[in-house]
Amino acid sequence: MQIRVKICGITCPEDALAAVASGADAIGFILWEQSARFISPVDVKKITEFLPPFVHTVGVYVNPEKAWVEKSAAIANLSLLQFHGDESPEFCSQFHLPYIKAFRVKEGLDLLQCAQQHANARALLLDAYKAGMPGGTGCVFDWKLIPAALPVPWVLSGGLHPENIVEAIQHTRPLAVDVSSGVELTPGIKDINKIAAFMQGVRACENL
Repeated sequence: MQIRVKICGITCPEDALAAVASGADAIGFILWEQSARFISPVDVKKITEFLPPFVHTVGVYVNPEKAWVEKSAAIANLSLLQFHGDESPEFCSQFHLPYIKAFRVKEGLDLLQCAQQHANARALLLDAYKAGMPGGTGCVFDWKLIPAALPVPWVLSGGLHPENIVEAIQHTRPLAVDVSSGVELTPGIKDINKIAAFMQGVRACENL
């Protein structure tokens, strides 16, 4: 089965096109102003208007105002929303675009309950928990904390990079994977060689 890949934290057209050329299914843009990878909706549009069809354009938000989501999503020409804060199911599902809900996995978090609460989500994104950091931690969480049978599609994130992606997929068997810092030179600037190596690892797992 094909494993979907999202390259997140894109800030320039060159990196977006390199990610798509390598086979990425989705490109993520951080629309949270406190992030080192923040990009304005206007600059996102300059990238999305040149992307080929069938590539998802994902806007990543952290506890946003409703008006900001509506305005930025329209300007940026997004196809999918990703909420990475403490947003309620009611908040996430009020927009005209489908959404992914991210959870920072740690001991005590009931992912089955999370899945039930966000049954309308296109998928759950499972990321690593680090106090004070909503995402982009570069840390791996304990994959054993993922329930054996989550009733919704889910995406593996958190500390993935070319050297551990094969192990990660073999251990967790996700529908999709999400990478940002693991294929970067500096925050927001990607390394084309790392992207290629990461994608090579993903594709190798599809043949196992």
